[in-house]
Amino acid sequence: MIQVVLIIHLILAVSIIALILLQRSEGGGLGIGGGGGMGGFSTPQSTANALTKATGICAALFFITSMTLAVMAEGSRPSSIVDHLDNVSISKDAPAEEAKGAEDAAAKADKVPSVPVAE
Repeated sequence: MIQVVLIIHLILAVSIIALILLQRSEGGGLGIGGGGGMGGFSTPQSTANALTKATGICAALFFITSMTLAVMAEGSRPSSIVDHLDNVSISKDAPAEEAKGAEDAAAKADKVPSVPVAE
């Protein structure tokens, strides 16, 4: 399901880019969608309004798919390392033990993974 929403999200992103490039800007810009090349199909003003509305609709749908993907990803997210901090004990002699433990850690470096592995 996430893949379907992600594909729709990507299509909307490309559509928004295309619609923005088609619009005529104040400074000239690309302005592909306006001008006299429409052949009497519609006035430049109505074309600009249609492109503006289509851009707004695509932007709203893009926002909705973004939120949907965020909610879907929340359920499948692995647990955080911060969640496991309650199980770790910290002693007051940590610097002294840290120096002593560094030698032991070097010996066990090949056997113990450096990153905690979720089971």
